[in-house]
Amino acid sequence: MLRDCRKDRGGKMECCVQSDREAEAPLRMMVYRTLRHRLVTGTITPDQVLSSRGIARELGVSPMPVRDAIARLAAEGALEIRSKSSVVVPEMTQIRFEDLLFCRLRLEPAAASRSLPVISDDLIEEMHEIDRRMKLCLSSGEVETYMSSNYEFHFKLYSAQPAPTTMQMIETLWLQFGPLMRVVFERTAGRHPDEDRHPAILRALHLRDADAMCLALRAEIHDGMNLLPFKHNISPLI
Repeated sequence: MLRDCRKDRGGKMECCVQSDREAEAPLRMMVYRTLRHRLVTGTITPDQVLSSRGIARELGVSPMPVRDAIARLAAEGALEIRSKSSVVVPEMTQIRFEDLLFCRLRLEPAAASRSLPVISDDLIEEMHEIDRRMKLCLSSGEVETYMSSNYEFHFKLYSAQPAPTTMQMIETLWLQFGPLMRVVFERTAGRHPDEDRHPAILRALHLRDADAMCLALRAEIHDGMNLLPFKHNISPLI
């Protein structure tokens, strides 16, 4: 238990008792965001075995906020708790892959379409700059910066029009795909994809063309998923 003491307006000292769990709330959020970032950027790989104690030592915190963050990510489908000391990325099965791809192709274009009427020219220019950064990362092999930038590119678009429930669902999809998306980077590093869809997305944004934007966005999602070791019959035009 922690005692938080401060003076009131009259100069009288007042104290309140704060539980250890309440005191660790900021730490839990910090650990959660750190692990979440690692999943989205592919820093945590599909074959990696994690432990709460190892993460706690690395981050300089007690095991409790780490266990809480892991439990939250497990509830979101991003991690799987094998035992008290073993945490892994869940195995990507064919059925799960097709389900996640179907959801991405539905939700992400819908979120982008909702954002289109409120997107400013300044935001589009920010997305241009992010895309330029990504091309440099492809050439230099900077995987984490590339993955972070790709996340930033998409979520600037999706979040322009506030839609908390939709955003939470899309973020959960990205958490589950993040570790596998490192494979996409490794298969395109040092060269540009056969067809870079970002310029088409940006052109459509400039023109405020919702149909062209959604078509390019679905094609990009579909292209990336086709670089993963799974077969599917899901059309990008669903």
